[in-house]
Amino acid sequence: MNDRVAPPMIATPDGEAEVALVLRLSWEDVAALGQEAGRLAASMQRPVTLDEAASHRLRSRQAGSHARPQSAPQPPQVSPVSSLPRSPGEQARQAIEKINGTTPGAAQGA
Repeated sequence: MNDRVAPPMIATPDGEAEVALVLRLSWEDVAALGQEAGRLAASMQRPVTLDEAASHRLRSRQAGSHARPQSAPQPPQVSPVSSLPRSPGEQARQAIEKINGTTPGAAQGA
């Protein structure tokens, strides 16, 4: 812990709590969150924010973790994205391609 003041927690009318956070995410995580938002929007048949998608993902992981047996190790997740160092611009382009579902070689120019 450090000496920073904890962000204020706000009780919402639906019985939940809201905490404002600042997160540093990789472009791949942003792309995955965008995909989650797309799936959630399709199932709810309305636009959703990245905040809603993140909350939904956290809730589904929490609910899923109780259902999983603790003794069964999960296989490691293999990312299809290369782990080679890339420029921020290249990371952004690849994240956008991942969100849009385009193939990495499909982009023209650059």
